[in-house]
Amino acid sequence: MTAPSNQASDRPLSAALVGTWELRSRVDRTPAGESRIDPSLGPDPVGLLFYDDQGHFAAQFMKRRRGSPSDADADVAAAGPNNSRARGGYDAYFGTYTVDDERGTVTQKLVGALSPENVGQVLTRAMTVDGDELTIRLETATTEGEPVVRTLRWRRIA
Repeated sequence: MTAPSNQASDRPLSAALVGTWELRSRVDRTPAGESRIDPSLGPDPVGLLFYDDQGHFAAQFMKRRRGSPSDADADVAAAGPNNSRARGGYDAYFGTYTVDDERGTVTQKLVGALSPENVGQVLTRAMTVDGDELTIRLETATTEGEPVVRTLRWRRIA
């Protein structure tokens, strides 16, 4: 099996992934191609993602327009695999990661998380890096249980 291409220099994913990334877009699509909006983070969340060269990572997501204080206290349950639970329009977790360069996947073990039930969770995601763009694709489900493919696009900022 040929490893997925990562960056113009054809560096393996394990090398190309290291850095600081800013979220550009987060889109959920049904198998029929219909768009779905995650109510916990909204249609246009902000986010930062960090991968160091020692196998540590951290991720933070926030709903761009967090509502009233009563909205901020609302929790939205995670649905499907590869999800953590946002609380009040915010989600954050950190831990360790390993890369399977041949498969183009990154497996993350959550050491800490905003939502206690996410601590210890293991998340595996398909990733590609092309220049300064990181794309993450994962199969998951909406909070109502509808299957979706989530695509996150990130831009390297450091």
